[in-house]
Amino acid sequence: MSAPPSPGLLGEHCLGPVAQVPVGEGRLFDVDGWQVAVFRPRDGGVHAIDPVCPHRSGPLAEGLVGGTLVVCPLHGWTFDLVSGCRVGGTEAVVRHPARVEDGQIVVSRPPT
Repeated sequence: MSAPPSPGLLGEHCLGPVAQVPVGEGRLFDVDGWQVAVFRPRDGGVHAIDPVCPHRSGPLAEGLVGGTLVVCPLHGWTFDLVSGCRVGGTEAVVRHPARVEDGQIVVSRPPT
């Protein structure tokens, strides 16, 4: 999914309606070549992380979501969506501030 920059703060992007990400799942978004995986846990809110597993480049947006954890579909590495840290390991994925505002997903992109 491609998203235009939002008119908000520098580095913030509106990805579109929160309904694009079903509850309990994740989706991959592209913002001018920058990709981010956005997840919508069953307990509410949204989380955004880099979309590629550091183990074997698995597509984290396609992973299984349980609570605030996502399991890489390739080899089962599990990451905490709140911290970005791998459960039971030292590896991590980059987290990006994300929120729902007026029914829209807003995510902050790192400076380039």
